[in-house]
Amino acid sequence: MTGYTMGTTWRHAGLLAMALALGACSSRQSAPVIERTAGPAAPVAKPAPAPAAAPAVTSAGPGFYTVKRGDTLFGIALDQGHDYKDIAAWNNLANPNQIQVGQVLRVIPPEATTSDSGVVVRPIAQPGTQAAAPPAAARGPRTEPSGAKKPYSDETLAQMQRDAVRVIAAPAVVQAGPKPAETAKPAEPPKPAEAAKPVEGDEVAWAWPASGRIIGQFSDSGANKGIDIAAKVGDPVLAAGPGRVVYSGQGLRGYGRLIIIKHNNTYLSAYAHNSSLLVKEGQIVSRGQRIAEAGNSDSDVPKLHFEIRRQGKPIDPLKFLPEQR
Repeated sequence: MTGYTMGTTWRHAGLLAMALALGACSSRQSAPVIERTAGPAAPVAKPAPAPAAAPAVTSAGPGFYTVKRGDTLFGIALDQGHDYKDIAAWNNLANPNQIQVGQVLRVIPPEATTSDSGVVVRPIAQPGTQAAAPPAAARGPRTEPSGAKKPYSDETLAQMQRDAVRVIAAPAVVQAGPKPAETAKPAEPPKPAEAAKPVEGDEVAWAWPASGRIIGQFSDSGANKGIDIAAKVGDPVLAAGPGRVVYSGQGLRGYGRLIIIKHNNTYLSAYAHNSSLLVKEGQIVSRGQRIAEAGNSDSDVPKLHFEIRRQGKPIDPLKFLPEQR
C-alpha cells in the first residue's frame, strides 16, 4: 500500500503541474503585431498624358514647301517651276525619291532670300570705303596744349613768329561742320508685291506639240492643268520650244511617261502619256524636235496631255500657241 500511495501521489503532482502550465499558457495574451515603416508612403507618380498631336504644317513660309501625302519631288519641282535636280541639291537630297510627309524643302536658290511679303531681298553692297580724315594743314592750327613745350629763348620766339606769319598768309580753309538734323520723314507704307512678270528675253516662240484635235480644255479650277490633244499610239510629239530637258521618266503619278522641258527662267512645258521617250535629262532640244511618241500610259485613251507653266503655275496653252490651220 505504501508503494501504491507514493506512486499515486507523484502522478497526481505531475498532472497538477501540467495543468498549471497549460493554464498559464492560455492566460498569456499574444503580443500585438505592429507594422513599422520608414515614413509616409511616397505618392505613386502618374504617367504624364501624351501630348496632343501638333497640327500639320501647311506652309513653311515663302521660298519653302512642306511635303504632303502623295507628293513627289518631280511634282513639287513642276509646281515650283524648277528642275527637280536643283531642288534636290538645295536640300542635300541624295535620293530624290526619299522625301517624307512634313519635311520642309527649300524651293528657291539658297542665295535668294524672300521676305514675308514675297519680295526677294538681297544685301546692298556699300560702294567705296570710308573717307580718310583731312590732312592736318586743312584742319587749321592746333588749339589744344602741346605735349612738349620748348624752353623760352630769343631763337624760339623768332621761330614761333615766323610760323604765325605763314599760318596767317595761308588761305583760310572753311571746315564743313555737321549739317543740321533734317526732319525725319514718315516712312512710306510698303507697296504690295506685284504679280511676277516674265523678264525681258524670257518669251518663247511656241509651236504646237502635236497635230491632233483638242479633246480636253484647260480649266481655271485646276481640274485640267493643260490641254489634251487626240493622238494615235506612236504619233510624233514635238518640243513646243527650244530648251533643256529637265525630266524624262514616269515618276509622277497621273502623267504616265512624261517629259518636262525648261525653256528659260520663266517657262516650262510638259508632255504626258507618251508610249516612248526619245530624249534624256539634260539634253538640249530645239523647237519642233521629236522628243517622244504619243500613247496612253496612265490614261484611258491615246492622247497627248500638254501643259505650259509660267514660274510653276499652269496657264492656258491656247493663249500662247499659234492658231491651228
